[in-house]
Order: sequence, then C-alpha cells, then structure tokens
Amino acid sequence: MARSDITLHKAESVFEELEQLRSAISRRAYDLFQGRGDVFGAPMSDWLRAEEQLVWKPAIELRRKDNEFEVLVATPGVDAKDLDVQITPEDVLIKADIHHMHTPDEGDIQLCEFNTGQLFRSIHFPDRVDPDHATAEYRDGMLRLHAPIVKAMPQKVEIRTA
Repeated sequence: MARSDITLHKAESVFEELEQLRSAISRRAYDLFQGRGDVFGAPMSDWLRAEEQLVWKPAIELRRKDNEFEVLVATPGVDAKDLDVQITPEDVLIKADIHHMHTPDEGDIQLCEFNTGQLFRSIHFPDRVDPDHATAEYRDGMLRLHAPIVKAMPQKVEIRTA
C-alpha cells in the first residue's frame, strides 16, 4: 500500500481541544442521565457510555529511540487526508471524523463493530520535542510520527552578591 506523508500542524496548546471534547462528553453523559429518568447511582457509567459513543481512542505505542520519540497510532480504515495531527513541544493531538454507514442493498446487518464519530487521541511526551522538525507518515492503517527530543543545555547562572 502506498505511503502518505501527513502534514503536521504546529499548535500552541492542545488544552482547548481537550476542553471541547470534555464538554461534549459531559453534555452527552447528562443526556444519558436524564434519559434514565434522573435516577442517581450511575454517573460514571453515564460518562463512560457517553465517551464510548462520541470518541474512538485508537491504540498507540510511544517509544524513545535514537534521541527521538516515535509514536505509532493504529488507525485502520481512516484516509490519510482525514487525519488532523497537531503537535506542541509537550503533546501531540490526533483527530479525524470517522463515518461508517450501511445501505439497504448490503443486507441486514447482524453485527457491526466499526466506529463512527470522532477519532481523538492526545499523547503527552515525557520530554520536550522540537515540533518544527517532527515528521509523520501513514501506511497500511498505521500513523507513524517522529519527533526529535530537545536537549536541554545547561546554563550558567550568575550569582549576585549583596
């Protein structure tokens, strides 16, 4: 299968994106709570069900190798053009809208485990990276991101005497 280079978008922060997702899940969890007749006792299950309905969290692997981080993200069935990858010195955010539909001519669906909704995954790097030199490619349903680790150079601190 052909390899596709992915355009990385340098971002200042991923917190706004995370907050928007948390807010959407919260609204959905509240709708589920109300749908149960406002019966208390299962707020965590409402939250987890809302998260499951709205977000697909693909499997990832983060490894350190040769002074860079390599992130592998399993995204089978997602077109490379649909992936939105944002990177900061501390985090990477991977998003895509996932659509899976059935048509009557396909027959009666007995079981379907394909995801529909939003692929959303954020990964916090253990050390800072250089977003300007990060690269990503997509091949065979696997997103592979390489981000060089920034080496902190020791700085001499001047000591002032009073």
